Amino acid sequence: MAFLPYRQIENLDPEFVQQKLAYFISEDVPDTDKTSEIFFSTTKKSKAFLENEEEIVFAGKQILEQIPSLCPEPIMLKIHCNDGEKIPSNTKIFEITGQTKFLLKIERTIINLLQRLCGIATTTRKYVEIANKYNVRILDTRKTTPGLRIFEKYAVRCGGGWNHRLNLSEGILIKDNHIFASGSLSKAIEMARAIYPLEFVEVEVENYSQLLEALLLNVDGILLDNFSSQDVREAVAFARSKKPDIFIEASGGITLNNLEEYAKTGVDAISIGALTHSAKSVKMHLEFFE
Repeated sequence: MAFLPYRQIENLDPEFVQQKLAYFISEDVPDTDKTSEIFFSTTKKSKAFLENEEEIVFAGKQILEQIPSLCPEPIMLKIHCNDGEKIPSNTKIFEITGQTKFLLKIERTIINLLQRLCGIATTTRKYVEIANKYNVRILDTRKTTPGLRIFEKYAVRCGGGWNHRLNLSEGILIKDNHIFASGSLSKAIEMARAIYPLEFVEVEVENYSQLLEALLLNVDGILLDNFSSQDVREAVAFARSKKPDIFIEASGGITLNNLEEYAKTGVDAISIGALTHSAKSVKMHLEFFE
């Protein structure tokens, strides 16, 4: 398997998580929770648990761990699931004891976020279980929700997938618009090498002519975009004959239904935008029990 040049989200920075959660909660409670103010005093405490309503792959432990930092009073939090763990339906994901008004304040935000991230992790695992049989990595893309990219890419990792570029500052990937703007594929590669001579350069190609051109200029990685599985197989064989250690990924029109056909082609990775832009949120609920 060829070298994967992109940084991976293994751990979330606690301060970053705290800042994000505080902002998300402020969207829902910019001033005060008027309904809770009617019914509960600041001394009222409750116990609650979060439960999933379907089988999922869990993503969110590193986020849940920061909940106590958001509460002005001590709370008790027990997290029962680990990131990447496949858990059956009706599992108590965490239990929490604390100020009732605080629990109601964060309830919807935490559920919304975990439903989204667990949905991504669960979807990713379905792709990974197929691709792993052929030693192929499943990569995410930059097709993420603005403001949630780090969390969504973290969820992909929880699902067993791998992170492609986290942002435009991390690595060079020359695509069709760059080629058009620079005048030709060769010119685009030459310009990239002139400014970033030591940087990993990957090129998206749409046909065999572009593939040959990129190989002649000794790029580090190839992205085969919208190739049929048979064309990918032939392109991989040709590219490896010229440069055995080149990184090759495929993308475009690859779904769970045809993934295995592409995984058999010899590529190192397959990038799937649907991991983040089309993952269905899972069902969860927070239940007060005391």
